[in-house]
Amino acid sequence: MSKAFTRIGKDIVMAVKEGGPDPDSNSRLRAVIQNAKAVNMPKDNIERAIKRASDKNQGDFKEVLFEGYAPHGIAILIETATDNNTRTVANIRSYFNKCDGNLGTSGSVSFMFDHVCQFKIKAENRDFEELELELIDFGVEEIFEDEDGIMVYAPFESFGAIQSYLEENNIEIISSGFERIPQVTKQLNEEQTEDVEKLLEKIEEDDDVQNVYHTMQETE
Repeated sequence: MSKAFTRIGKDIVMAVKEGGPDPDSNSRLRAVIQNAKAVNMPKDNIERAIKRASDKNQGDFKEVLFEGYAPHGIAILIETATDNNTRTVANIRSYFNKCDGNLGTSGSVSFMFDHVCQFKIKAENRDFEELELELIDFGVEEIFEDEDGIMVYAPFESFGAIQSYLEENNIEIISSGFERIPQVTKQLNEEQTEDVEKLLEKIEEDDDVQNVYHTMQETE
């Protein structure tokens, strides 16, 4: 939970620095606030983060993507938000080195992942088929009913158009964001999986890391 709050706190800073502190005129900030509410971040925390981000003394975070290989040929993509890139590079490189992995160059593994946007929306009083037909016009590739809403997946660049459509039609967005989905996954045995998980754990514990994606097949 604290990791989720830290991640969203950085998202708020980046959104405010980019488009200002007013959610009404800052669509990126609106999306982050929805995500904060989805993980039950207290309203006071959200307001404090926006206020802090508006302070001229608040440093900005830069989004940096790292790419590399874990043991056994598993590709890893790491999204970071950092105010000190030198520190982040050194830390990420050390995790790969300690766990027999290799930190790669830009573009070395990102082509193996589809960069998509996703929305979870309220399903109440919505004709699912009608909504599906409407959203296809915005590039939506996948839409399905979930336990507590409707999930929508589309290419990364469709985010703004879909967000605008949902808001204009008063369709409540529960949460939204971006994912990198591996095009192909690789199955490993138990021992190999442990080797990869050791590296993933080290990376995920780093405060600068926002999201981690990999090509290892998830075990049931």
